[in-house]
Amino acid sequence: MSIESVSAPARDLWRPVRYLWRIPLLLLHVALGVLLCAGILSWNKHRVMVDGREPFAHRMIRWWSRVLLRLFGLRSVRYGKPLADPVLFVANHTSWVDIELVHSQRAACFVAKAEIERWPLVGWLAASGGTIFHRRGSNHSLSAVMQTMVERLKGGRSVAVFPEGGTGHEGVLKVFHARIFQAALDAGVPVQPVALRFTRGGRRNVDAGFRAHESFMANFLRLLGEAPMDAEVHFLEPVPLSPDARRRMADLARARIAAALDDVTV
Repeated sequence: MSIESVSAPARDLWRPVRYLWRIPLLLLHVALGVLLCAGILSWNKHRVMVDGREPFAHRMIRWWSRVLLRLFGLRSVRYGKPLADPVLFVANHTSWVDIELVHSQRAACFVAKAEIERWPLVGWLAASGGTIFHRRGSNHSLSAVMQTMVERLKGGRSVAVFPEGGTGHEGVLKVFHARIFQAALDAGVPVQPVALRFTRGGRRNVDAGFRAHESFMANFLRLLGEAPMDAEVHFLEPVPLSPDARRRMADLARARIAAALDDVTV
């Protein structure tokens, strides 16, 4: 499968036009998100799936995320079938869009960096959706996060993590940290790899994620003006639980995601 390293022509005459209509609609959609968090999620954040049926709050999260992606020109496309809650989803990470991309198909509690919790409005929205915040480099924080993950999983909620520990660039898939898989072992839930892949015209587009040294706001504004593309969510074969081999679980999950990103069969 070929890879497109540049997401749009050097001179994209339609970019200013896209800003003109996307920015006002984005502001309206964010305002709607505030109302949903205040009126629905704040009262239903602990609801769980029963007999495979999604709670209304989870369906609203998926709907809001799909619409948000469309405002950035991204059409969420699902491949495969997500397991019923609770499950530990492990995905590759290239952009802030990844969280909304997974949410467009399945509501889950994400593990995210603690800095997000202090962002105006965004931190509150994330917390309302059940985000678990982690201070990078802190073993005490990681222990607390792991405990919270196990509690959420045992309580019937799915948790989603990015085992790379940070965003990759130019389509590079980094090594997966194995310790995070212990939460699934402790809770006794399955681990399902999820490959997140951006394409335009059938070609993979690695430029949709963060560029090297690109800030959040720079990436946000760049994507807001981009031409339409597909954002694929591949739910892959679950990884067998191996209590004595977390590293094997991490490597197998990474291999399956890598194969999906490269569109090959393993």
